[in-house]
Amino acid sequence: MNSTLDRDSYGDSYGDPYGPPDAKPARLGFFGTLGRWTTRLVIGVVLMGLLVVGGTAIRVWQVARIDDHSPADAIVVLGAAQYSGTPSTVFEARLSQAAKLFEQGIAPEIVTVGGKQEGDLYTEAASGRNYLIDQGVPADKIIAVEQGSDTLESIEAVSETLREQDKSSVVLVSDPWHSLRTRTMARDAGLDAWTSPTRTGPAVYTRESQAHGIARETGALLWYQLTHFNADFSYTAGQ
Repeated sequence: MNSTLDRDSYGDSYGDPYGPPDAKPARLGFFGTLGRWTTRLVIGVVLMGLLVVGGTAIRVWQVARIDDHSPADAIVVLGAAQYSGTPSTVFEARLSQAAKLFEQGIAPEIVTVGGKQEGDLYTEAASGRNYLIDQGVPADKIIAVEQGSDTLESIEAVSETLREQDKSSVVLVSDPWHSLRTRTMARDAGLDAWTSPTRTGPAVYTRESQAHGIARETGALLWYQLTHFNADFSYTAGQ
């Protein structure tokens, strides 16, 4: 028997490694190579986007846990919904936190901020001031900055008011998940800012409300960092 013939026949029929290496890898060509690199680029961009979003969400969560009681020139309460002068539960939680900080001597005054919606009788700042007075905070220790229809406008209005008084350090009071964005905006506006968020109210009631808050603020903060415009997404966890 001719072993060479048998081996060659076997190699031709079944691709035995002893057979002649006639097959060569097919070339992709220009469009094939372009498609491969485009796919890699898309995958890279998606992974980078996930890292940025995930990293921002972690920072929102981390800063939400910071409760800084360092002395400041003023305690600033970010406005929220009010109904004919009565603060919503979200706003009330913020005001109560500010009153506690004032009682602890964190700052010599409280600044309430926020304008009003069409048809409202009171501004957020005025309703907040009235609530604090009812809680025993002296009227002459409260400044109502009745401007701002969103977070960015409110922060800029507060910054302008305080800088006119040669004051620059503030402790910001808002919902936990709102803390990083308000702090970022305040520092961009020239204030030396840190945060002491609420620990009560709808923003922290349930896991669902917490997850919603982190997701909302992650998107809003990324939008602000990209554009320096405000993005106050609606709050659905309750008022």
